[in-house]
Amino acid sequence: MKDYQHICEEVVALARQVGVWLRSERMRLNTVNRETKGVHDYVTQFDKQSEQTIVARLKELVPEAGFIAEEKTETTLGEHFNWIVDPLDGTTNYIHGLPPTAISIALREDEEMVIGVVYEIWRDECFYSYKGGKAYMNGYPIHVTSCSKLDDSLLATGFPYSDFTILKPFMRYMEWSMQHTHGLRRLGSAATDLIYVACGRCDGYFEYGMKPYDVAAGAFVCQQAGALVSDFSGGDNWLFGGEIVVAGPKLFPELLKSLQQFLKAKPE
Repeated sequence: MKDYQHICEEVVALARQVGVWLRSERMRLNTVNRETKGVHDYVTQFDKQSEQTIVARLKELVPEAGFIAEEKTETTLGEHFNWIVDPLDGTTNYIHGLPPTAISIALREDEEMVIGVVYEIWRDECFYSYKGGKAYMNGYPIHVTSCSKLDDSLLATGFPYSDFTILKPFMRYMEWSMQHTHGLRRLGSAATDLIYVACGRCDGYFEYGMKPYDVAAGAFVCQQAGALVSDFSGGDNWLFGGEIVVAGPKLFPELLKSLQQFLKAKPE
């Protein structure tokens, strides 16, 4: 069995190191440094460089592990262990000098997540957990809220930027939730949305059009902090299914039910 706590501590140190570099390099960013991957989907030279640094160190920590990495600087999959890496979640925010922006790193063993680390670079806050441990932020234990009613909740979400297949019902649900919650927050970083649920700054989160590297680490930290996580159908295909809903156990049933009134799971 791996020493998950030790590996997690090393990943935390790595995320902080890369985060410091990203903050310092931000002042050098200009239009020459960025390119477009798709509709409203940008990548900077710093995404790629930070991923290369992260991948190189993770290879040392777990040599047999493979990678699911956003910028695809490494694409080999491992037999039992795989790192899931987003080197710069919230690239559009980063381009504009707007927080939040996060580094997201998760380790998956077979079908089970065992490590999750999310470092929000502008607030210098690192959220992390490992199998057998609790959820932490900068060394302090964190937990989801005990909110039990949507009327009392603050929700986070993300706006669709390339997948508009269910945009209309999504917007109808946003309109409904604006009238039945304390409000919605769109931060521009899914990893940050998730860790803010984990530490109680938001009560719930939902989004579609997601990739594994967007949600892997943050969702695991949420689970370790007491949250329930599912896809829109209430199933467990949130990692690869492209849709996710997260909340504390008291709020989760009502949040999921309200979502399902507007948003049905995407067809197989």
